[in-house]
Amino acid sequence: MLYTGKGDDGTTKTFGCDQRISKSSKIAEALGSLDEINSFLGICKVKAEDKKITLTNGTKVEEIVNDIQKNLFIVQAELAGASMSIDKNKLEEAEEIISLIEKELPPIKHFFISGGTELASLFDFARTVARRAERRIIDVDLEKMVEVSDRTKAYLNRLSSLLYALARLANHKSGITEEGPDYK
Repeated sequence: MLYTGKGDDGTTKTFGCDQRISKSSKIAEALGSLDEINSFLGICKVKAEDKKITLTNGTKVEEIVNDIQKNLFIVQAELAGASMSIDKNKLEEAEEIISLIEKELPPIKHFFISGGTELASLFDFARTVARRAERRIIDVDLEKMVEVSDRTKAYLNRLSSLLYALARLANHKSGITEEGPDYK
């Protein structure tokens, strides 16, 4: 069944917890933000598959996004109270992908105006949604509602860098020159 009706009063439960919490609580907001970025990445994944963008080592961008989505489920589980977190290998994989992408791109000399291709715009928007989720999770961690591992916090920080790199890569592979702001 797709519904239980138990949340009709505006409450929900997290993993392994008998108490119900408000759907407007900081934990529910953080979990919802993770769900939001994960769902949005589904759009990015489909668009990346359509464009058939790969890294120089042959890795498909949609596979990278799919792995990110799987990792976000681990973050959600940790935030909901499960005894799991992002492991060191997943953090290192994110860093390696960022490094691989950076090798394909011109160096960053200034901020860039979002746009170019549709896929780049989607990845850039995903980056901002990921940053919001990161802020919500850090808030929950700071208030000691849930202890979030240092690796998970580092992964969330790398995630926005990875999405930024993917946005730049999408434009680069399409021959789009990035435009910087002129501050005029």
